[in-house]
Amino acid sequence: MSAAISVRNLFRYFGALKAVDGISFDIPHGSVCGFVGSNGAGKTTTMRMLATLDYPTMGSAEICGINVVDHPDEVRSLIGWMPDNFGNYDHMTVLEYLDFYARALGYTGEERKGRIEEVMAFADLMPLADRISNKLSKGMTQRLCLGRALLHDPQVLIMDEPAAGLDPRARVELKHLIRILAEEGKTIFISSHILSELGEMCDSLLFINAGRIVHHGDADSLRYGSDETGGVFYDVQVHGNPDSVADWVVLNAGVEVVETRKQGARLRLPDPEPARAADVLRRMVRDGIPVIEFHREERNLEDAFIDILGQLEQGGAGITAPPDLYPPNVPGAAGSSAPDSTPPEP
Repeated sequence: MSAAISVRNLFRYFGALKAVDGISFDIPHGSVCGFVGSNGAGKTTTMRMLATLDYPTMGSAEICGINVVDHPDEVRSLIGWMPDNFGNYDHMTVLEYLDFYARALGYTGEERKGRIEEVMAFADLMPLADRISNKLSKGMTQRLCLGRALLHDPQVLIMDEPAAGLDPRARVELKHLIRILAEEGKTIFISSHILSELGEMCDSLLFINAGRIVHHGDADSLRYGSDETGGVFYDVQVHGNPDSVADWVVLNAGVEVVETRKQGARLRLPDPEPARAADVLRRMVRDGIPVIEFHREERNLEDAFIDILGQLEQGGAGITAPPDLYPPNVPGAAGSSAPDSTPPEP
């Protein structure tokens, strides 16, 4: 089966500015992928191209196997789009707003009524039905935006910074709704600056910097890092003499003390297999080491993101290549005569 979202060698120029620089990635059906990058890195531009609101300069993008440029109407029937800036109609109530969009989508009669009631119940909008839409709080507005995006029951949700500006309670509520949608099998592509929350609800994370993909992998591979040879680190705390851990390691192959700590030690195991860690813990307890805590060392995702950017800066990766490395018909490239590919405003 094809990926829910498939991008190949995608570029987007705005004049001489290269906003998206030859990116490629796949997002499987039924997964949640977090899209991470600094301001201006290319997140929104990429999402707008996937949502058929902008055209790529080069390359291709598909939603459920359908090309976003060749068949935009088909793609729009498959996606729900939540932009970072949500527009509403000042005079409309929440119910009128959803009814307006349901009519625009072609729903009539009882079917339209049913779809509206379903999304209002899901997004907890029933108590707000008669509220004027521009009088809602930021959290309520985001729930309304989500309800609108779900009216046609899309297979794929593209959400650009949905948690931006939300208070802690509203973020928790939105995260809960996203988890439910993921459990229902929808594919969710979500951007955010709140990496800790993305790590909790995403199957994978996609990092973009200067228009290029610099990391794509599962959240755990970042949260639980390894060294260059695949070794992983565990924190051990003991009751009593912390030197007992180092003394034990001397007599046990396959374990290394990286650092002695006040209540124990930082250990290195040669590979991430859980069975190996379980065996080490079992042997320590068997040999009388009074272990009170044993866990794999975890780092926060913000640090992981900064580390990746630092490695790029040190290694020179991620720097935009000279324009003459690209075909001359690319807008903005040296010698280009091609027109800019900005589509008309939707």
